[in-house]
Amino acid sequence: MRYIIIGAGAVGGAVGGRLAGAGHEVVLVARGAHHEALRDGGLRLRVPDGSYTYRVPTVDGPAGLGELRPDDVLVLAVKTQDTVGALQTWGPAPVTGGGTAAERLPLFCAQNGVEGQRLALRVFQHVYGVCVWLPATHLRPGEVSAAGAPLTGILHLGRYPHGTDETARLVAADLEKTRFLEAPVVADVTRWQYAKLLTNLNNTVMALSGPDDGTEAAAALRRRVRAEGEAVLDAAGIAYASVEEQQAVRGHKVDLVPLDGAPRGGGSTWQSLARATGAVEADHLNGEIALLGRLHGVPTPLNALLQTLANTFARERRAAGSMPVAELARLADEAAAFVQEP
Repeated sequence: MRYIIIGAGAVGGAVGGRLAGAGHEVVLVARGAHHEALRDGGLRLRVPDGSYTYRVPTVDGPAGLGELRPDDVLVLAVKTQDTVGALQTWGPAPVTGGGTAAERLPLFCAQNGVEGQRLALRVFQHVYGVCVWLPATHLRPGEVSAAGAPLTGILHLGRYPHGTDETARLVAADLEKTRFLEAPVVADVTRWQYAKLLTNLNNTVMALSGPDDGTEAAAALRRRVRAEGEAVLDAAGIAYASVEEQQAVRGHKVDLVPLDGAPRGGGSTWQSLARATGAVEADHLNGEIALLGRLHGVPTPLNALLQTLANTFARERRAAGSMPVAELARLADEAAAFVQEP
């Protein structure tokens, strides 16, 4: 199988690099300066076991490949806000022997949140969910770092919305042949993705106020944000893996270690602000909780606030981590108090 990584940023670059390092055929898809750097100098992947350069085919769209192959596997790793554009670009791509990518090829959605695969299923017939537990950073064109050890990441795979099949098992086997990725195949992949969503809600806290400073104020805010998310999922009847179940599977398999020349920044939202991309995925993280809360009558003032602030920071190109956590906590208190007023 040939793996086409649509969105060779932090997660896509790390997965693509590990697959290439294990001898699998890989194509990277990127845009702008990142595409040029990958095309001209290869993918530079910094990981605990070393620094590698992978010179693999790099394109900015399907036209660069001609007809796709029947054995191609598409891995969608763009931010959720870029999903529709990617689907519109790759769905109609012709496949050798007839038909289109949307009709014939498997699409694995290696994204945060749960919306990307939902959008994909409107276009593609064969959609697979991926719960991505893989801390990676992409701040400079052509370069990705992934500081997890002994594993780079754990990727739960399954058909979307549920079930498993031979394709999922074959892809999982290829991922595990890298020796740095674990890929459990599960029939309930969304249960793992919703659990990951609860963790990702605090990506926005980090993006706005920086990494956890160890204060009780920061810890309390993070607990409140997560509790709001749990209340919404419970009201909606949406199952999610418990913290204990996740810990039993992941343990210390993906512990962060320092990487020379590749300082660890923050989560995906922090990185988007640091690169001044002008857009973040908060609408599909905190915004997912706000949406479900409105649908099921559960107030979500904290997640709605974080969604608004993150979008404001992105639009105004404000620096990542520039809001003091005390100020963010004050705004959260005001938002919660406003909801509680009669």
